[in-house]
Amino acid sequence: MFTNRKKQRTVESVPVSAVLPNPFQPRRDFDEEELFSLSKSIKENGLIQPIAVRRAGKGFELIAGERRLRAMKMLGEERIDAVVYDLSNEDSAVWALIENLERAQLSPFDEAEAIAKLIAVWNLPREEAAKRLGFSPSGLSNKLRLLKLEEEVRKVITENALSERHARELLRLSSGEERKAAAEHFAAKGLSVASAEKYVSAILEKKPERKAPKYLIKDVRIFLNTFEHAVAVMNSAGLCAVSTVTEDDERITYSVSVPKNMAFRTAGKTAETCTAPKMPKGASSVI
Repeated sequence: MFTNRKKQRTVESVPVSAVLPNPFQPRRDFDEEELFSLSKSIKENGLIQPIAVRRAGKGFELIAGERRLRAMKMLGEERIDAVVYDLSNEDSAVWALIENLERAQLSPFDEAEAIAKLIAVWNLPREEAAKRLGFSPSGLSNKLRLLKLEEEVRKVITENALSERHARELLRLSSGEERKAAAEHFAAKGLSVASAEKYVSAILEKKPERKAPKYLIKDVRIFLNTFEHAVAVMNSAGLCAVSTVTEDDERITYSVSVPKNMAFRTAGKTAETCTAPKMPKGASSVI
């Protein structure tokens, strides 16, 4: 079970080299220019806000503050101020994700992958995950649906800073090629979400309706031969079935008749001998 209590200790100065990355860090890309600017700010003003860690073996595991930790490494600093928390593995994973959701500009896909990993590793029900992360169940499901998009489509969205709602519109299209082309169009034209929705709707309206397959005459012959085999079996059982086939400009009609006295004869009564009648002339054109 997850706990909401923050068991906090005092701020400590810990070795930078002793702080291990959080395996549940959702952010995968860190802008080098932003890190350089942050390192300059820290050099001039000091580290205003300490990072958050928890004890892990002989060292520490980062909970929040990876950008600050990286900036300190860029400066060559050997120690960093950190607030040390007593947290379980589960709580540490949740905190890392929440901290990034609140502070960092995560891509929609980094966020979705982090949520999916959190659910999978800790076998967490979606309702519980939604509650812990502050999402509605439907909102969390919408985020996870983004993982259905192909990698090349994700790349277009991420590189052009398209929104999560832009990405969700692409899920309405059926193929990766369509989704990629639409994403590139969104980016090239700078489409708003509303315009993107209209664009996708226009694509879907242009798609031709799938027509029902048209069976060829040779396929019908196969079906009629199957009927004839069934009639032959009925006659071999003494039912004296009669089949007829008629044909006009619109349809082919196949009918089978069995005498009532044969269909409902008393069990055990000796069947009458009958000969299957020949097919009428109208059948020769289709069988």
